[in-house]
Amino acid sequence: MLEKTHTHIERVIARKKKGELIFTTDFRGIGTDAAIKKALSRLAMQGILKRLAHGIYYIPKVDPVLGEVRPAADDVIKMIAEKEKIRIKPSGTYALHQLGLTTQVPTRRVYITDGHSRQFSLGKLQVKFKSTTSKKLQRKGKISSLVIEALEELGTEHIDVTTKEKIRELLLKENPRMLKHDLELSPVKINNFILKLLKENNK
Repeated sequence: MLEKTHTHIERVIARKKKGELIFTTDFRGIGTDAAIKKALSRLAMQGILKRLAHGIYYIPKVDPVLGEVRPAADDVIKMIAEKEKIRIKPSGTYALHQLGLTTQVPTRRVYITDGHSRQFSLGKLQVKFKSTTSKKLQRKGKISSLVIEALEELGTEHIDVTTKEKIRELLLKENPRMLKHDLELSPVKINNFILKLLKENNK
């Protein structure tokens, strides 16, 4: 059974592109979980695959100039969410970074999700999926949803003038309908802060 599983997986992988991600769940149903993990582990030992994280591998891709190219963390995280059929959105310091409100590149990314809470590593990058209410994930604005998440991280009491101005400029780029929708789903304190900030601009 193990050899049959291994042969099937090897044939499937041989038809895939270099750099493509491989999940243990891709082969569910063709063998036991133990047989699938054993087959993928054996292929990794042979150099046909490389292990990226628990249950995640990739087919090595080599660039003539850059050398081996590892899959981008954003692509891996997006694929994990798709495989698990969950929604995720940047939170905390990663939301700040996405908005350009901090130049510090986070070594730990936190995403809110409607899935289960979990943590995993992608090389040196620590990733956390934090279970949250469906209300937070109903925010639609690409900018406004991130700003609200960022403000929940920063708080609204001690934001300096420069950061306030950056937030205001970002929100002015948002679709007004999306902003209105997201404000209705935000905490009262953040809703009031944003409305006051935008009102000051119109004086």
